[in-house]
Amino acid sequence: MNKLLKKEFGLTAAPITYFFLLFALMTMIPGYPILVGGFFVCMGVFYTFQFARESNDILYTALLPCKKRDVVKAKVLFTVFIQMASWLLSALLTAVRLTALRQAPVYAQNAMMNANFAYLGWLLLIFALFNSVFLGGFFRTAYQLGKPFLLYTAAAMVLIGIAETLHHVPGWEGLNSQTEGFGLQLIVLAAGAVIYAAATVGSCRRAEGRFEKLDL
Repeated sequence: MNKLLKKEFGLTAAPITYFFLLFALMTMIPGYPILVGGFFVCMGVFYTFQFARESNDILYTALLPCKKRDVVKAKVLFTVFIQMASWLLSALLTAVRLTALRQAPVYAQNAMMNANFAYLGWLLLIFALFNSVFLGGFFRTAYQLGKPFLLYTAAAMVLIGIAETLHHVPGWEGLNSQTEGFGLQLIVLAAGAVIYAAATVGSCRRAEGRFEKLDL
């Protein structure tokens, strides 16, 4: 497994995937739907899967002396690493906004989503959608990329729309606060963490089962 992971990070990964980690910096943009940054990070992972398909990496890896399940696990773990690196960077920037910049006018009067604990929870849900919809869909054939990614894109845009709308509903304003409402925000964060873990593990297991049945 360690050798497969080294191959994923050093050989299979498209360089642009690492560049797309910088979209976590969108956390600092006021007046913008900052959850879109999470979508772009997942798009970066999509480019790695596209690169792997065009270079016949799936077939090459399956021919190595390793279990087919490990092929799936290596790609899922690579995806999780990219997502968690992005999430940690977003969390660091969120901490800056909640402390040093929480009174800045551009954030205090921001009608769009603010960077807070709820934002970090929504971000995990964006990643959970990718792992469930795209990864699960890709390993049905280990070749088709377009349909799973389009489905993920549609689902992600709906989720972003819900997240941007919910904090405007009376009684839910605390979801967008940088000074109060932390209890409600922490519930969203905890729910996001649980759903992300469950969706990722479940998707990985389903993908393993599907990949083992494929005749490459």
